[in-house]
Formats: sequence, structure tokens, C-alpha cells
Amino acid sequence: QLSEDVEQVSENSTDEREGEMEVHEDASSVILPDGELGTTTPSLRFSKTCLKNVFSVILLFMYLLLMAVAVFLVYQTISDFREKLKHPVMSVTYKEVSLYDAPGIAFYPGKARLLSCKHHYYDHIPPLRNPGQPGDIECTTQSINYTDPFTNQTMKYALVVQGPRDVKKKELVFLQFHLNETDQDFSAIDYLLFSSFREFVNSPEKAKFMKDCESSYSSWKFSGGFRTWVKMSLVKTKEEDGSETVEFKQETSVVNYIDQRTKPRSDQLFFVVFEWKDPFIQTVQDIITANPWNMIALLCGIFLALFKAADFAKLSVKWMIKIRKRHLKRSRQVMNHIN
Repeated sequence: QLSEDVEQVSENSTDEREGEMEVHEDASSVILPDGELGTTTPSLRFSKTCLKNVFSVILLFMYLLLMAVAVFLVYQTISDFREKLKHPVMSVTYKEVSLYDAPGIAFYPGKARLLSCKHHYYDHIPPLRNPGQPGDIECTTQSINYTDPFTNQTMKYALVVQGPRDVKKKELVFLQFHLNETDQDFSAIDYLLFSSFREFVNSPEKAKFMKDCESSYSSWKFSGGFRTWVKMSLVKTKEEDGSETVEFKQETSVVNYIDQRTKPRSDQLFFVVFEWKDPFIQTVQDIITANPWNMIALLCGIFLALFKAADFAKLSVKWMIKIRKRHLKRSRQVMNHIN
């Protein structure tokens, strides 16, 4: 294109005629008493043209530099987008509720026996009247036997109790167990938390339901001779395929039980309290922070800047060639006039 422009400039007869007329007018109007004006005018014009050319070259290099920066930005943007697609960010949201779906608490007491179970409110637990003796069982409970999901040979006995619901009233469940004798140095009762007691009650195959829960959830222990206070919080996790899993987080505090019974006993008493920690359900999901529309908009802006820079560079080269041609033509005309 530049070569064609040069040929067009050289073959343009109209420009040549206009240049000749301008030169004749300048030559006729110039007075050269000592030959000084004839020598200084071309040098001044040459210096101005040289400065213009240098300035144009500087602008051209600046735009080339900007084009290189734009190309680097395109590469960096695409690389960041691909990296964000590979590594999603974990998003955590909290939803406040006034009532929880009552969880299920599965106890594995072994030889221990449930003595009492009550629902209390506002964190108020009255003193025990007859510790170690059977009391009121005001909780909804169900007993179930099922095979161990890990061995498929041994039978397990579970006592499932309905957990607290009303978080505003600080509803809690207080249970007391009794173990008459033990052949172990340390006595403890295992328990398991799952998300919905109602789903367990409505399940047609409760044994299979408990096997699935034991395979999916973790189990904990509380020891004899102490009062264990369990504060639960619920965490829901959304998977990439749209499924949702539920797990519990808990904070436990242990208080020593002072046995004030008159006769020394060889049996063990277990006390455990279950309460919701707060009214917030935590939802966790992976999100991709890379937005394809933002990347497309950025790339469009970068490519537009590239095209504008290329267009300016092309016009700058054309202008430099044109200025150079005019300078050479004027220099030849002035020299011919002087000769």
C-alpha cells in the first residue's frame, strides 16, 4: 500500500502543477540581494520537516509499544480466565431461620440404659432430683437394629431421639444414661447426628436409612461421670452436579459431675445436652469468578485499540512519505530556480 501511495503521489499531475505554480510565485516574490535568503529559507524548511519526521517516528514507536502492551493484555486475560475456570472459589452464605428441622440423634448405648430425656428452654436445666434413677422420658424416641455398614456381619443397636427445633427459645434436649457395670477402663457412649428425624420416621426402610447415615456422617463420643454440652451448627454443601449434602459442626464443653449419692457406686452416669449454636444455616458452594462477558468486552476494547493504533501508524507512514516527497520536490525546484 505504501508503494502504491508513493506511485500515486509521484504520478499525480495536479499536485505537480500546483507545486510549480507555488514555486514560481515564491521565486518571483523572493528578492535575493546577497544570496542570503536563498540559502536560509530551504534550511529552515528542512529543519521543520526534520522535526516533524522525528516527532512522527516517536509517535509511531509509542503506538507500536501500546500495541505490544495490548497483545500482552490479551494473552494475560485469556490465561487468567482459564486459570479461574480450573480453580473455583468457595462461597459461603448464611441463612437465618427461627425453627430448624428437628435433627435425629442416634445413640449407641451398648449396655447402658436411658433413664430420662426432657426438652428444656432458655438454657435452664433444673437440678436432678434422683440421679441414677429412672425418670421421665418426654422425648420422641425409636429403637432400631441394623447390620454394620462396614462389616455387614455384626448387628448394631441404635436409640434414635428427636433433637431440638426452636432456636429462638434456645430449646435443648437433656438426656441421662446409666451403665451398671463395665469391663473397660474408660466408659463412653457413641452418638451420631443426621439432618432430619422426620425423614427417618417416614423412611420405609429404616435399617437402610441408618446404614446410609453411618456411612455418610461422623460419629462422636461423650464420657461417663461428666455433663457434655453439645452446641450444633448445620452446614449445607452444594455439589457441582446440583446435589446437596448436609453435615454438622459442633462445639462441646465438658463439666465434671459431682456424685452426691450417699453410698459409693460402681456404676456410671452419663449426661449430655444438645442445643443449636445459632439460628444461621451455613451454605457452601463453589463458584467460578471468571465472567466470560467481561472477558469478551475487555478483548473487544483491546482489539479496537489495536486496529486504531494500526490505522494511525499507516496514516503516519503515508504522511511521512508525502512530506518527504514535497521536500524533495521543493528542493529541486529551488535549485533549478537558482541555477
